[in-house]
Amino acid sequence: MSTKSALQIARAAYQPKLPQALRGALKAVEGAPTQSVADQEEVKKLFPNTYGMPYLKFEPAEGAPAKKSINAGVILSGGQAPGGHNVIAGLFDGLKKLNPANKLYGFILGPGGLVDHNYMELTADIIDEYRNTGGFDIIGSGRTKLEKKDQFDKGLEILKALDIKALVIIGGDDSNTNACVLAEYYKAIGAGVQVIGCPKTIDGDLKNSEIETSFGFDTATKVYSEIIGNIERDCNSARKYWHFIKLMGRSASHVTLECALQTQPNITLIGEEVEAKNQTLDDIVTYIAQVVADRAARGMNFGTVLVPEGLIEFIPAIKKLIAELNDVLAANQAEFDMIQADKKIQYIVSKLSKENATIFKSLPESVSRQLALERDPHGNVQVSLIETEQLLADMVGVKLDEWKKEGKFLGKYATQHHFCGYEGRCAAPSNFDADYCYSLGYNASMLIAAGKTGYMSSIKNTVAPADQWIAGGIPITMMMNMEKRNGEMKPVIRKALVELDGAPFKEFIKHRAEWARETSFVYPGPIQYFGPTEVCDQPTKTLKLEHQGK
Repeated sequence: MSTKSALQIARAAYQPKLPQALRGALKAVEGAPTQSVADQEEVKKLFPNTYGMPYLKFEPAEGAPAKKSINAGVILSGGQAPGGHNVIAGLFDGLKKLNPANKLYGFILGPGGLVDHNYMELTADIIDEYRNTGGFDIIGSGRTKLEKKDQFDKGLEILKALDIKALVIIGGDDSNTNACVLAEYYKAIGAGVQVIGCPKTIDGDLKNSEIETSFGFDTATKVYSEIIGNIERDCNSARKYWHFIKLMGRSASHVTLECALQTQPNITLIGEEVEAKNQTLDDIVTYIAQVVADRAARGMNFGTVLVPEGLIEFIPAIKKLIAELNDVLAANQAEFDMIQADKKIQYIVSKLSKENATIFKSLPESVSRQLALERDPHGNVQVSLIETEQLLADMVGVKLDEWKKEGKFLGKYATQHHFCGYEGRCAAPSNFDADYCYSLGYNASMLIAAGKTGYMSSIKNTVAPADQWIAGGIPITMMMNMEKRNGEMKPVIRKALVELDGAPFKEFIKHRAEWARETSFVYPGPIQYFGPTEVCDQPTKTLKLEHQGK
């Protein structure tokens, strides 16, 4: 038996708050029919059985809660996010309230556990060990993609054997896309298995009008902001380093923007703004160098720079290069695999257009190699492996050396580099995430009881106290559009990017020049679990700003 910390013991006693709408008897109120966010005809053709379903909202009802016999399965899919265990705990409690005889099975190490028939029953004793804890270690996670008929059929074998009538997939946009495909297939063949999704990703890019935030974003950004605040305090104490801090967020800059609002660094790069302004790598380097030079002129040879993980993909010229690289590799994968390692880069250059070949050859060798060779299971560039913070710091140094020779820079420039990544993915969930995740899981059990499939669990009004949250469901097809993946057009959930006309970015812009000029650091400190509600239960600044005026 593992030793528990004092915090683990205390957190085990925490009872997550549940929306009033999910207590006691409830009724499912259907709203208007939905359609996909784009490419309506193509998406409808691919999902004829689950397209166009209505919004769903749960409201209190008279009488006793309905009793239903339903065994369910649960899968943790993709990267970890704080609060996943509470989603499972909420699902478990909801199922047991429907009928104490109901069983919950966890598939081990992600979707692959379903296909390989690797599972365990999650009993009360097991669930109680993991309530309010971080991580996905109760059953583990994995990145197996569920997209082929033989996988669906193999999974159905074990679902039938265990008498599982519903499957809950906890994941991000790719995982919930898989959930949608699975729901469509099982409904088309009359398998009798419902599929429900839950919105997970610390990146914050799985959201829309009905999904206000993905779980884990609150905790992760608070963990990163504590680290950034600590670095800022050190920076302001030593006053001799520029700290370049890369933050998670491959496809969107929500994490970086939220951390900037919490800690007020000198420089924050937002990928979506870089793309909108058609900036080059040199434009970005020049901007950073100018802030460094301006502060040096005022005797401040120190500062902090926040860099989103996916910045390199937002630079338009490099984004075009990556798109062509994806097509080249998808079309020539077999031939590419046969080429000797030291000849692969040369081969890729020969297949690129002249414009992209020139850009590719201009990049540092370490970056060009990672762009060309390192891919994740979805065929994406593994941008987290590209040391963008180091690249920018070095390039700024080169430019400042040039300016020094020209008499334009008279200060000192020394750097430190950091990557805030895995530190935030399995943190003990904040009170917000503990409550939100528990509600998402409990709500998923109610969607199952209502007979729904192809829905994502939705909890809204999340800036209000938890008992005022609104529970319901959103058809996953509503979030879909068509995108090119591995050279083919595929239906996927559209990622939510930072909106440059949105309230959070506007708030940042309002203060950006001041934060660059002055030392306006804020030190948030560690997540607080016990104490005044204004300290312990606050949602992210992003969420509060997005709700202003609503």
